[in-house]
Amino acid sequence: MIDLRYVKKLVEMLDESSVDSIEISSDKGMKIRISKTPVQRGTMQVAAPMAMPAMIAEPRQSPPAGVVAVAAEPEAPRAVAAPKSTLLEVKSPMVGTFYGAPEPGAKPYVTVGSTVKKGQIVCIIEAMKIMNEIECEYAGVVKELGATDAHPVEYGQVLFRIDPNG
Repeated sequence: MIDLRYVKKLVEMLDESSVDSIEISSDKGMKIRISKTPVQRGTMQVAAPMAMPAMIAEPRQSPPAGVVAVAAEPEAPRAVAAPKSTLLEVKSPMVGTFYGAPEPGAKPYVTVGSTVKKGQIVCIIEAMKIMNEIECEYAGVVKELGATDAHPVEYGQVLFRIDPNG
């Protein structure tokens, strides 16, 4: 997780320097961007106030809260055990709000049937007003979505299931 004291120190350093923005990436795919000036991205405006290390986004229109319905597989005969799934799971590394596209109204990063590469950005999770780009840990084809756009996700919740064999 992110040490907020570290982020606050970065904000203070940015305030005292002539540098306009700082972007830091971790080896686990988490990215933090702190900027003195707002960055315009379509209809979403991102800015970091100097008093608090946070990014602010305009609220998105979202449908009422709900849960993604995943079709259940037909029940296997009781005499034969069901084979273990070969799908790899991309799980949420944090609690936050799931966004499947870079901005409201934009094309989603991935959909069912999309081919993904290791390290490819597959979604954004907003946590504490910071937009965290989530990178895929596997290469393959997206077979299932486990989250709904603009809805909360929990730590460890399955976001995508990927077939590494295509």
